[in-house]
Amino acid sequence: MDNYDVEDPAAAIVKDTGKVAFRFCPECSNMLQPHEDAATETLVFECSTCHHIEKSLTACIYRNSLKEDIAETPGNVDDVLEDPTLPWTDEVECKKCKHHGAVFFQSQQRNAETGMALFYVCEGCKHVWSTLDDSKK
Repeated sequence: MDNYDVEDPAAAIVKDTGKVAFRFCPECSNMLQPHEDAATETLVFECSTCHHIEKSLTACIYRNSLKEDIAETPGNVDDVLEDPTLPWTDEVECKKCKHHGAVFFQSQQRNAETGMALFYVCEGCKHVWSTLDDSKK
């Protein structure tokens, strides 16, 4: 089974995420489109190319999530220690290795709930932490 396959191909909602999954035709690999089977008044997915039909196990074909909790992420921090344009401080201690010395930068994912966040990358062990970590406790 590929990494992209859902365990149950007839399931429309991906496990543990609550998100609606795309469904693809097993015969021609085109995307299946939702339609109503007028005779049985049920939801089916039909391929517009080869007309393969699959019954839907759920009535959900679209989910509009108005707000998702997206965690702040620093992005790629592999080369930030060598970046001469980033500020450095020895006033913070790494919680992992207790080293005093870190490069820090501002989060680019600001919103009303979180405000500004600073990310620190330890000089000693490359551990990443944020000012948001302290505010969550």
